[in-house]
Amino acid sequence: MASNRKPGGKGTPATVAATRAKVAFTLHPYDADPGAESYGEAAADALGIPRDRLFKTLVTEVDGTLTVAVVPVSASLDLKALAAAAGGKRAAMADPAQAERVTGYVRGGISPLGQRKSLPTVVDASASIFPTVYVSAGRRGLQIELAPADLIRLTRASTAEIARGRPPS
Repeated sequence: MASNRKPGGKGTPATVAATRAKVAFTLHPYDADPGAESYGEAAADALGIPRDRLFKTLVTEVDGTLTVAVVPVSASLDLKALAAAAGGKRAAMADPAQAERVTGYVRGGISPLGQRKSLPTVVDASASIFPTVYVSAGRRGLQIELAPADLIRLTRASTAEIARGRPPS
C-alpha cells in the first residue's frame, strides 16, 4: 500500500499525520451523499467494501472525559463496554457541536487520526481480524485505508470489544 495523496495538496490533518508517521495508506475518494442517514454505511456501499471493515469514529463522554470510540459501521457502540474499557462507569454520546470543535472535523468526516486535540481512544477489537481497515480521512467523501496496528499506534488507542450487533469475529 502506498500513499496516494493528491500532488500539490497538503491533505487533511489525518493524511498529514499518517504521512508524518511514515505509515503506508491508501486514500479512497467517493461521492458522499449529504442526505445519507448513515455516513459510514453510505461510504462502505459507495466504495463496495464490507460494512464490518469500514470503521466509524464516535466522540463520547466517559465520566465527563471526551473519549473516541472506533467501531465497524455494521455495528453500534456498546456504551457500557466502552465505559468499562476506558476505566469509567458511564458513557454517553458527546454533543455533536462539541465533537466537531474538539476534533477539528465535521460530523460524518471525523477521523480518529490528526484530531485537533488528542483524546483517549478505544478501537473495537474486531479491527485486528483484517489486514487493513478503512476510517474517515478527515472529510466526507474520503476514506483512508491502513493497517489496524498503525491505526492503533497513531491514535495511542486501546482495543476492546465495544461494538454490538456485529457478526462474531
